[in-house]
Amino acid sequence: MFAFIVRRITQAIIVMLVIGLLGFSIKQKIGDPVRDIVGVSVSVAERDALRDKLGLNDPFLTQYVRFIKNAVHGDLGMSFFFKRPTLEVILSKAPATLELVFASSLIIILLSIPLGIYTAINPRNLPSRIIMGGSIVGVSIPVFLTAIILIYIFAVELHWMPSFGRGETVNIWGWESGFFTLDGLKHLILPSIALSSIMLPLFIRLIRSEMMEILETEYVKFAWAKGLSRWRIWFLHAFKNTLLPVITVGGVQLGILIAYTILTETVFQWQGMGFMFLEAVERSDTSLLVAYIIVVGALFVVVNTIVDIIYGLVNPTVRITGRK
Repeated sequence: MFAFIVRRITQAIIVMLVIGLLGFSIKQKIGDPVRDIVGVSVSVAERDALRDKLGLNDPFLTQYVRFIKNAVHGDLGMSFFFKRPTLEVILSKAPATLELVFASSLIIILLSIPLGIYTAINPRNLPSRIIMGGSIVGVSIPVFLTAIILIYIFAVELHWMPSFGRGETVNIWGWESGFFTLDGLKHLILPSIALSSIMLPLFIRLIRSEMMEILETEYVKFAWAKGLSRWRIWFLHAFKNTLLPVITVGGVQLGILIAYTILTETVFQWQGMGFMFLEAVERSDTSLLVAYIIVVGALFVVVNTIVDIIYGLVNPTVRITGRK
């Protein structure tokens, strides 16, 4: 098991180095840091001197190694617009995004499990057909269109919910949170529903297909033959064994959910990391763009590595397969 964990961590480090290389290459090809720092009134000689001072004339590999060393120490450069370290800017926006992802994940978990189990147990009745038909529609509609429809219905027509912003927030140990105010929760409802619409149909269909497959296995048939209660068979024997693939897919989709907040935050003017990313694009803030790519890439890698290790702990065949 120790060798398996070391191998997964090594793979994660290699992936992060590749992400760092891609981010650094983008930074080298897009924009001119000297121009962004000094403006247009500085002479060419002064620009060249500043370029030498910043090490921008060094070979590509030398600059990349220096970039990686700084990144390891938490230095991902300075934001040209905010005039602050990029990591500091991202961390200041992270609470809004993480709250949105957390609320969306709760909706996905609380709805996909009962709906997936119900459609697996009763695959042919009318409610199951409606749920599965709705899941197809949910997969087909892009998140920004779902967000616009929700705003039109619940904010414009019915006036039940606010249409943009985070609402009132409170500072909890340095964390600006909207979870602890009524206004903040009202502002959170529509964005979290819109964001959850991406993954909710996927998880309903995944739980349904996995559970239907397990309900046809021999040990479940044997449990029926023993006369066990249907609730015990459905939840203890069937649903319990659907959790491994669901956890695996869930870990991967969590990172994708964070990436998808760009569209949701833009429509709802939600001041999180995704909205910050689009602002950085508009302002050509290349340092902030690269830092965002690296931070989100690191989240993907960390989540996937943790899921792989948990999966290896739960299912020993994964570790055995990994040695081949």
